Amino acid sequence: MVATAEAEVPKIGLVGQLVRFVLIGGFCALVDFGVYQSLLALDLWVHLAKAVSFVAGTTTAYFLNRRYTFAASHTGGAAQLGGFALLYTVTFFVNVGTNALLLTLLPASGWEIPLAWVVAQGTATTINFIMLRTVVFRAEK
Repeated sequence: MVATAEAEVPKIGLVGQLVRFVLIGGFCALVDFGVYQSLLALDLWVHLAKAVSFVAGTTTAYFLNRRYTFAASHTGGAAQLGGFALLYTVTFFVNVGTNALLLTLLPASGWEIPLAWVVAQGTATTINFIMLRTVVFRAEK
């Protein structure tokens, strides 16, 4: 019965995965940015706010991407979850570090926080798609 259920899962090509990843990523970015802005409005330290918002967006991304983007290879269990956790730990530091670096380099203009967030998010998202597709959720041959 399990083999039949796995056989019925449609294969999603690169373009389909990329489109789904971008759509889900956009939604998760809204979660991330919304949490970030809410925590900043509560006067939380900017780097802690970024860290918490990243975790909120990441948790959302894991469940949505596992189900909808990389559905053809969602049977990895604990090893898959561990790979995801390791990848997102690395990209957490890339994301938060890029954000912090840009906040020190960008001139005060009123746009430095959103601009740093966008660059940090874009960098982490690119790394995530490549590694999720080729390592964490790769289709078994």
